[in-house]
Amino acid sequence: MTAVTDFLRFGALHSWVPSQTAGLLSEPRFLRFLPAGYDDGERGQWRQAQVSAFRFQVSEPGYEDLSPQQIRRMIADTPRARDRFLIALLAATGLRIGEALGLRQEDLHFLASSRSLGCPVQGPHLHVRRRTDNPNRALAKSRHSRCLPVTPDIVAFYTDYQHERNQVGAAADTGMVFVNLFRPPLGRAMTYPNAKNVFDRLARRAGHPARPHMLRHSAATHWLREGVDRDVVQKLLGHASPLSMDRYRHVDESETRAAVDRAQAWRENQ
Repeated sequence: MTAVTDFLRFGALHSWVPSQTAGLLSEPRFLRFLPAGYDDGERGQWRQAQVSAFRFQVSEPGYEDLSPQQIRRMIADTPRARDRFLIALLAATGLRIGEALGLRQEDLHFLASSRSLGCPVQGPHLHVRRRTDNPNRALAKSRHSRCLPVTPDIVAFYTDYQHERNQVGAAADTGMVFVNLFRPPLGRAMTYPNAKNVFDRLARRAGHPARPHMLRHSAATHWLREGVDRDVVQKLLGHASPLSMDRYRHVDESETRAAVDRAQAWRENQ
C-alpha cells in the first residue's frame, strides 16, 4: 500500500496521474498519542497530521490467527528442528519475522541466570535489537530494544535445533540464529524468501494458510484472552502506540457464547 500510494504521488508530480487522485491518498487526523520526542507546538497546533486514507483489509478474517491446536499440529508435522524452533518461537513471543531472522546468538540468554554475560535479567529470555548491518537485511521494525522472556519448551526446541545445526560445518561461521542448513548457500543467514518458503510448505502440509504474522496475532490474542494487561501485551509486541493493539484482538464463537451465558445467569439470579 505504501509503495502504491507513493508511486501515485510521484506520478502526480509528473502529471501522469490527476492531482485529485493524489489528494485522495491522505486525510487529516488529530494525533491523540504522540511519538516520543514529537513537538506538537506551544498550543498543540501540530497535533493534526496527514495520514493514509487506506487500510489493508484481511480478506480471510477466519485465518488472522491460528488456534493452539493448529500451532501444535504445525510443529508436530514439521520434520526439521530449525523450523520447529522458528514456529514455536514466533507463537510464544509474538516476534515479527524480521525480528526473528535478525536474532544473533548473543541475543539468546537461555540460562537460568545471565549474570556471567553481563545481563541482570533473570530467567531464560532473548533481546530484540534493531540492527542495520544484518547480512540477510532482516530489520526489527521498532527502533527500541526490548527483552522477551521465553518458556522452557522454547529452550528445548532451541537445543534440538542446535544439535541439527552442529551437523552443518558452514553454520559455525555465522553468529546469526537462523541459517540455511538444507540447501546452498549452507550456513548463510536465512532471508525473508527462505522463511516464506518454509511457511508455504507448512501451509500445504497443514491444509490452511500459515504465515509468520499469523503467529504474532495468535500470541497477542492468547495473552489478551488470558487477561494479560494491554500495556504488558503492547510492551511484549514492541508497539509504540496503544492504538496498534486493536488489530490483535480476535473474538471467537466460544467467547461470545460465554458472554451470553454469563448475562443469562446474571438475569436469572436477580
